[in-house]
Amino acid sequence: MANRRKSHARKIRLFRIVKSNRRVPAWVMQRTSRRFTRHPKRHTWRRGHLHR
Repeated sequence: MANRRKSHARKIRLFRIVKSNRRVPAWVMQRTSRRFTRHPKRHTWRRGHLHR
């Protein structure tokens, strides 16, 4: 995936994955009394691959 010539559709797909790689919002943790503290689809760029 390190090639420079990515199609526009692929860039949009990758950007959507980047946007979804956020932590659980603080208000969600507060509302659920810290039952949900981890995001199941969270990933790091070094470890693991993107799930298709």
